[in-house]
Amino acid sequence: MSRDLVADMWIVFSLLACCAVLQSSESLNSDDPAKDRIDVECDSCILVVETIQFLFRENRSEDEIVDAAIELCTRLHIEDKYVCSGIVPEFKDEVLYVFTSIALGPKEICGVIVGDGCGHPYDPWKQNWTVSFPDKPKPPVEPLPPPKPDNPIKILHLSDIHVDLLYTEGLTTECGEPLCCRPPNKPVSPAAGPWGDYYCDVPMVTLSDLFKHLANIKDQFDWVYWTGDLPAHNIWNQTREDQVGILHTVTTLMASYLENKIVYPTLGNHESAPVNSFPPPFITGKNSNQWLLNAYQADFSHWLPSKTASTIKKGGYYSTKLVQGLKLISLNMNYCNTENWWLLINSTDPAGQLQWLINELQESEDDGEKVHIIGHIGPGSKDCMEVWSWNYYRIVNRYEATIVGQFFGHSHFDEFEIFYDMVNTSRAISVAYLGPSVTPYKCNNPSYRIYEIEGRHKNSTFQVLDHHTYFTNLTEANANNNLTWQFEYSAKEAYKLDNLHPQEWSSFVDRMETDDSLFDLFFKLYYRRETTDCTGDCKESVLCTLKTAQSHDYSHCNNGTKPYQGSDVC
Repeated sequence: MSRDLVADMWIVFSLLACCAVLQSSESLNSDDPAKDRIDVECDSCILVVETIQFLFRENRSEDEIVDAAIELCTRLHIEDKYVCSGIVPEFKDEVLYVFTSIALGPKEICGVIVGDGCGHPYDPWKQNWTVSFPDKPKPPVEPLPPPKPDNPIKILHLSDIHVDLLYTEGLTTECGEPLCCRPPNKPVSPAAGPWGDYYCDVPMVTLSDLFKHLANIKDQFDWVYWTGDLPAHNIWNQTREDQVGILHTVTTLMASYLENKIVYPTLGNHESAPVNSFPPPFITGKNSNQWLLNAYQADFSHWLPSKTASTIKKGGYYSTKLVQGLKLISLNMNYCNTENWWLLINSTDPAGQLQWLINELQESEDDGEKVHIIGHIGPGSKDCMEVWSWNYYRIVNRYEATIVGQFFGHSHFDEFEIFYDMVNTSRAISVAYLGPSVTPYKCNNPSYRIYEIEGRHKNSTFQVLDHHTYFTNLTEANANNNLTWQFEYSAKEAYKLDNLHPQEWSSFVDRMETDDSLFDLFFKLYYRRETTDCTGDCKESVLCTLKTAQSHDYSHCNNGTKPYQGSDVC
């Protein structure tokens, strides 16, 4: 997840010149607070960029630049000195390398990081590059046959675990830092409960309880899709050793409790240290993240065939056969991550992943095989580079008959993204399911999902037939000191869907525009808990999100509405 973590992500921005999380919101007094905040963010961002670039021109040492960045981070109240003193050194090598490799001015850099409202003449994320397709025509689009729901394949989906090994019951949940409920916080009210808190990451005791529960119901699913993000959100004091340790701890937990179940993984943006740092293969030496790719491949070699090792070690992606007629493709979505600063140097199809994806899909099309795709960041997210997302959208359009399931995470919400035909733009062609998070951070109840897939008979389509979501109510668990995992809803039953075909989901979104009760139900399930009302612009932005599978393309949204970014207020 990223946009829902505005506090800690914007700390990162501060070193690369963005002060987007200024705490001085009391200075915003005009009739348009959103515009005021953008103005403050831009002015602060430009100040930091100019300062750092001045220090570069003066040939100041790295230590002097780091000291200046810590001072600015603290003086501008981006975070307290404890956090600033941790985050700046952690990002030093990456940021200084990128700063010396690009020729952008303060407004250009801040326009990329703060957003369009900052104004910039050039956006390096919009580099023009295009993947190429084989010289084979797209097969005629055939209507999906009626589903055969008898004895479906069942797939467990886990996403955004974010386990905090230092979570401590009784410590304050409001510490003034991006992540609380952990040392050196004090035992001050409001205090963290025994099973977790909506402003903190999931404790190990809760994660262990989840796996014990899953072990008891493991006859109810056939395999597991894990769509990224294991470490907690304490991004200001993480090391490579920490991240490898968390990866090994959780994969060991999975292997222990989910015996005889294969776990198919994908990399989240939090797996690296620093967070979001996924340099393409052309970055070598100490700045390479080969350390992570090697650890990732080693820990999941327990489940994945040896032939996946080469592409995992190259770029963190792979393909493998699941059952006869169905292939899984796991993408490293960090190569579309707008917060991955390495892509400022060159964002052209990092690690050749999309071109490889086309080759894999063409091979499956030729063999009459269906494909599921898993990844972390949803391709329609603002966190995904516009040009990368546009190319991916074209790929889904070309291979719509082959891609029958897409599964992502990152947002922590229970949502989806609909893809439409690029010619007949009213025709929905695919759906990407964004699974809910295990962590409650921020404002969600911990959750997991099981998909039902058509797939145990001849000529199976492997389409999604239904999904069932389960959760635990943290408020009740802490009050009763008893954690219970319970069924929440079935998509078909709750939303009155005839099937889970793309066009049915599109019609569902249309129904919510005029049916407030249906939308209120969706919005409650979106967070897995009771929430404040979402009407007017809020409602329009949520519906916009569901129809946006191409980043920054809001053509399916009403009246120029832009996607919903969530609320940090529980």
